[in-house]
Amino acid sequence: MAAPLLVVDTPSMLYRAFFALPKTIKGADGQPVNALLGTANLVLREVAEYGPRAVVLCFGAEAAHYRVELYSGYHADRPEMPDLLTPQWVASHDFFSAFGWQIAEHETLEADDLLGSLADAETAAGGETLIMTGDRDMFQCASDAVTVLYPAKGVQGMEPIGPAEVRRRYGVDPEQVPDFIALRGDPSDGIPGAKGIGEKTAAELLRRYGTLDGVLEHAIEQSTPRIRGVLRDDRDALLDYREMARLQDAGVSRPPDSATDWNTAGDAAERFGMNRLAERLREMAG
Repeated sequence: MAAPLLVVDTPSMLYRAFFALPKTIKGADGQPVNALLGTANLVLREVAEYGPRAVVLCFGAEAAHYRVELYSGYHADRPEMPDLLTPQWVASHDFFSAFGWQIAEHETLEADDLLGSLADAETAAGGETLIMTGDRDMFQCASDAVTVLYPAKGVQGMEPIGPAEVRRRYGVDPEQVPDFIALRGDPSDGIPGAKGIGEKTAAELLRRYGTLDGVLEHAIEQSTPRIRGVLRDDRDALLDYREMARLQDAGVSRPPDSATDWNTAGDAAERFGMNRLAERLREMAG
C-alpha cells in the first residue's frame, strides 16, 4: 500500500498544544515554546504511526471572507490570539519547515478549505489522505480514501474517523455534514442553525429527506408548528449556513513527496531550546 499524505490543521493543533501544555516550557530566549513543542510532538506521533509520503501544515484566514459576507456573526465571538501564542505562531513556519514538512497558506480561505482541497487532489491522483484536525466540520471529508485524525478523549494521539464513525457519531453520512451543521448550528463557528432543532432532529430530518433542500421542500409536512415555522421562515439563512459549512476549492496541486528530515529538525529543536526533542530527533536520524 502506498504511503498516505498527512495534512495538518495547524491553527487547531497550535491552539490545542498551547492550552494543553504549561507556559513554563520555554526556549533559549526565555519565551514559551509550548505550542510549537506540543504541535511537533502531535505530528511526529502520527508520522511514526503512518509513515506519510509528505506532511503539509495548513494555515489560512481566521474567517474566510465569503463566509463573513454570508453571515456577519461568523467567528465574531472568538477571542483574540493569546499574547504568548503570537510569537510562536509567527515562528511556526520556519520551525516546521526545518522538519522537511511543507507549508500551505491561503489569504482568503481557511485552513479547513486547504485541508479538503489537498485531500481532493490526493484522491484524484489515486492516493490516500490523513487529515489531522480538532474540527469536526472536517468529518465531511471522510471517505474510503480520506481518514480524519481527531483528538481522542482521555488518551494521547488521534482517533481515526471514517464514514462509519461519522454515521455513528452524527447519524448522517459524511456528505450530509454541511446540511447537518446548517440545521443544528455550530457554536464554535458562530453558525446559529435552525432555532429549536438539535442534533437528533437534524439527523432524523436528513435521514428522511437526504439533503437540506429536501428538508425545506417538505417543511409543511413537519409534525410541530415550531419546526414548520423555522424551516419556512429561515429558509434562505439555512441555505447560507450550509454554504458556510461547505469546504471551498483552494486551487491547490498535489504536493510532492517530502520525507521528514530528522537532522535539520533536530537542529531547529535545539535552536528553540527543545533539547530533549532535539536528542530524540537525532536518534531517529540514526
